[in-house]
Amino acid sequence: MSEINTDVLVVGAGPAGSSAATYAARAGRQVVLIDSAVFPRDKPCGDGLTPRAISELNAIGLSDWLSGRARNMGLRAAGFGQELLLPWPGGSLPSYGGAAPRMELDEQIMLIAKAAGATVLEGHSATDVVMDAGAIKSVIVRTETGTVTINANSVIIADGARSQLGRKLGREWHRDTAYGVAARGYIKSERHDDPWISSHLELRGDKNEILSGYGWIFPLANGEVNVGVGTLATNKRPADVNLRALMNTYADQQREDWKLSGDIRMPWSFLLPMGGAVSGIAGKNFMFVGDAAGCVNPLNGEGIDYGLETGRLAAQMLETENDFTVAWPAELRTHYGYAFSIARRLAGLLTVPGLLPKAGPVGMRSRTIMKLALRVMGNLVTEEDSDALARVWRTAGRLSVKFDDRVPFPAADVRV
Repeated sequence: MSEINTDVLVVGAGPAGSSAATYAARAGRQVVLIDSAVFPRDKPCGDGLTPRAISELNAIGLSDWLSGRARNMGLRAAGFGQELLLPWPGGSLPSYGGAAPRMELDEQIMLIAKAAGATVLEGHSATDVVMDAGAIKSVIVRTETGTVTINANSVIIADGARSQLGRKLGREWHRDTAYGVAARGYIKSERHDDPWISSHLELRGDKNEILSGYGWIFPLANGEVNVGVGTLATNKRPADVNLRALMNTYADQQREDWKLSGDIRMPWSFLLPMGGAVSGIAGKNFMFVGDAAGCVNPLNGEGIDYGLETGRLAAQMLETENDFTVAWPAELRTHYGYAFSIARRLAGLLTVPGLLPKAGPVGMRSRTIMKLALRVMGNLVTEEDSDALARVWRTAGRLSVKFDDRVPFPAADVRV
């Protein structure tokens, strides 16, 4: 058994982990970043980059790399007999979005962390922890050649929605709150460089029923598009649908319009905790970030921007706090609590049978409503925004939190 000593250990080299490692290393910390895979490696995702994600990627140092990737002007929303082109609203964020396969994007962010000074160890899978008075003393890591013990003063955990270390540390995902189920794949398209990402809001199941979700096509400007379907579920209202079959059906429906050819490759289905519906996300010297902390938008399934942001915020907290148990959930609630509370409440409503068929046509008939919906669903209301929609959204969020049975990012499974 070999042993490594470091100041900061980051577990998981996706956007959240690599962001945390980058900013911690830039602050002068000794950082070890580990990932169970060897790069390049895939991650199930829609590959879409909202303006909020673009802003974070520019800040971390990927502007030049992004300039050679797909760029889009906004969302093409279709359904219920309507099609609307909705430009990104701009404001305090970039006026454009993008798209990049996670096979490429995650490796680029990891390389940024390495360039910042982090020691990157691929093929290192964190399997267990050694605790000391409520703090992580060591993380036990499995490799092809044996077991490694990594001793660290602080640990940032970014090992994804299912979180191997989360099971060891008492993290709990509360599925009574709306969560996402989705599938994605890649397929050739003559419209691979289309300047709009597309969402079809009238997603129908095999019985022609309207599902509480959407289908998407995100152009990648590399000869292919990312095609996928996603729907919402709760413990009370599970998603009783074969996702991969639904994805194939949806692709066939779009085949002529998008000039799709061949079969879907690399299909992958996945579950997503959303809206901070995860408890036990911090201890004395550890913090969960990104998907592992439930930092996924309940209305559109977006998680890349939250991963990048929470990684940066966690690195900043290393400089200001000695005990993260209370401080880290409070920090996440400060940044996301109001928006997540109302968004997951709305997401829960969408799982109610019969609501979407009635509300969908009304919304799609109004360009104004859909422009507002894009800004809200895309998490494009920032702290700097002071316009009427931003004020109403924040006020609604504050009111929503007051009625939550379980606030976003509870420190433990305690109802308030």
